[in-house]
Amino acid sequence: PPVPAPAPAPESTRETGPDPAPEVSPKPASESTPESAPVPTPEFTPGSAAEPASDPTPDSVARDAEAEQEASLAALRQRLVVSAVLATPVVLLAMVPALQFDFWQWLSLTLAAPVVVWGGLPFHRAAWTNAKHGAATMDTLVSLGTLAAFGWSLWALFLGDAGMPGMRHGFDFTVARADATSTIYLEVAAGVITFILLGRYLEARAKRKSGAALRALMHLGAKDVAVLRGGREVRVPAGTLVVGDRFVVRPGEKIATDGTVIEGSSAVDASMLTGESVPVEVAVGDTVTGATLNAGGRLVVEATRVGNDTQLARMAKLVEDAQNGKASAQRLADRISAVFVPIVIALALATLGYWLGNDAGLTAAFTAAVAVLIIACPCALGLATPTALMVGTGRGAQLGILIKGPEVLETTRRVDTIVLDKTGTVTTGRMTLQTTHTAESTDEAEVLRLAGALENASEHPIAQAVATAATDATGPLPTPEDFANVPGLGVQGIVEGHAVLVGREQLLAEWEIRLPAPLAEAKQAAEAAGRTAIAVAWDGEARAVLEVADAVKDTSAEAVRRLRALGLTPILLTGDNRAVAESVASEVGIDEVYAEVMPQDKVDVVKRLQADGRSVAMVGDGVNDAAALAQADLGLAMGTGTDAAIEAGDLTLVRGDLNAAADAIRLSRRTLSTIRTNLFWAFAYNVAALPLAAAGLLNPMIAGAAMAFSSVFVVGNSLRLRTFKGA
Repeated sequence: PPVPAPAPAPESTRETGPDPAPEVSPKPASESTPESAPVPTPEFTPGSAAEPASDPTPDSVARDAEAEQEASLAALRQRLVVSAVLATPVVLLAMVPALQFDFWQWLSLTLAAPVVVWGGLPFHRAAWTNAKHGAATMDTLVSLGTLAAFGWSLWALFLGDAGMPGMRHGFDFTVARADATSTIYLEVAAGVITFILLGRYLEARAKRKSGAALRALMHLGAKDVAVLRGGREVRVPAGTLVVGDRFVVRPGEKIATDGTVIEGSSAVDASMLTGESVPVEVAVGDTVTGATLNAGGRLVVEATRVGNDTQLARMAKLVEDAQNGKASAQRLADRISAVFVPIVIALALATLGYWLGNDAGLTAAFTAAVAVLIIACPCALGLATPTALMVGTGRGAQLGILIKGPEVLETTRRVDTIVLDKTGTVTTGRMTLQTTHTAESTDEAEVLRLAGALENASEHPIAQAVATAATDATGPLPTPEDFANVPGLGVQGIVEGHAVLVGREQLLAEWEIRLPAPLAEAKQAAEAAGRTAIAVAWDGEARAVLEVADAVKDTSAEAVRRLRALGLTPILLTGDNRAVAESVASEVGIDEVYAEVMPQDKVDVVKRLQADGRSVAMVGDGVNDAAALAQADLGLAMGTGTDAAIEAGDLTLVRGDLNAAADAIRLSRRTLSTIRTNLFWAFAYNVAALPLAAAGLLNPMIAGAAMAFSSVFVVGNSLRLRTFKGA
């Protein structure tokens, strides 16, 4: 057929989705550490018009919040480093008699005092706050034990015999009544605070990016835009756009805000926002969404929503609401301490009363009571969680799994349902050529060479999928002549002397070319399965039908089987049409499917499942998954996805392989089990020595040995996680 002149990019065949919801006001999330109060969260309105120059912008607010968080973490790090430097010689002097010299105890006091008072200040402050509310946590236990040990040591040094020249702590493990006036426990006080500061620092560092999901969402938008003013293009900051402004979007540029196309047609890549790989065709009258990418021709768009009204801002609000409403798991140590602390205090008071009632004297009674408080403060408690977490996260990193913090781990034990986003998670997220159906006496290689050459001249993502497959199969492609893009139908041109048509069946019909029965049946079957069918013709005859789709990852079916073996029920969640969703679900072995779900509705699906009593894990990779990842009891973000999804998740799967989700849950459960074992032994050795303390038989070396042995056991138990093997 004759070839017409080149035409604009393809027309629209569908819209981007329903209009965004009403106004929202996203705020960057904040966090706190033992160093400071929560970081302030000043409200901002991205994209609002006519703001004074001094008003905060999204970028400046994000930078300020991040700077405050970094400063808080740096202060905690300084507290830890100073405490560790001072506490190390105190512990060595107490535990190694060969290092003890005349008046070593006074050097220990000089070094330990700043650790107990300044290093332990966050714990003392928290313990006081808890006491005013009638609560007891790990902070209460740490504060009570360290202050008791430090107070005992001060009394022994200034009022007893511990400050005399020549005083030594030897390795005497006999169970006998100790001389309270010559016994000090400075190493217990300094060591406990230092170890638990280490745990708090590691936890705070893991949480430092708690607001990064919102910042990543805000950074997705265009930074500047070409606005039409008086018939000329004027480049202005995207935040200055107002409703009614008309702006130009060239190929490869992000659309600055939600609007309506008033000139031009193009293919819009909305994958960063919707997560779906199929491009959206838009033309005059169609709506477009801010932060999506123009992959085709030049567009002129009239802004209909700006700032907090945009779909991007609404999604940021959903993420914020989900993160704020998601109750963080209470630390296991706190729950244990809530029971353990009252028991220890009661035991100490009972010990004091018993010895006073038996006429042992005030000094002996007080000595035994304080000994109970000292031995009850387990140094290993500060190591139980951070050591297991360090080893577990280190092993996870080797396997492509990043665990954000200890509060994530307990959730992995409870989850019973895992929701899988389709595009980019179960599938590759890229359009690829799946099958080539050829007419009788037509060579497949020739079909790919001619169709691929023509599609290679198009910017359309589906065309590029065909061109890539053709290049892989046949090598370098010829250059077409008289190439033309037929709006909404396909492309045509001359390739190696053949007049070639590639596109919809209607394109062939315009040249009175009909698909033969076998090709028509292949086209119908492909469309029934949710795939895109492309007709190919040249020299007046239909030659082939190409099937293009988002391919399922090779490992997805195996990963679904492994997830089922872990006791999880898999669910497929996608914005794609039901035919595509059910085809993918059938291929990987998933029975429950939620299809045609708009980005802002994914979080509602998770909420409904939770309302039904399910504990939900969510695996996703797109911006549209960020709110659902934050809402889920456990969020697993594919590391190959967007920053917003990664920051909203609790676990990050660096490999981009769904098998990593099964490995992540197995490793998390194993790490949690290790932490539980560590916590048990952190208390067990010290609890075993409590009767000795209550009986007034506490030997300082028994106390030191209990502390040291429990710490060694905790570290050794944690190191076993290095043997964990993935798929």
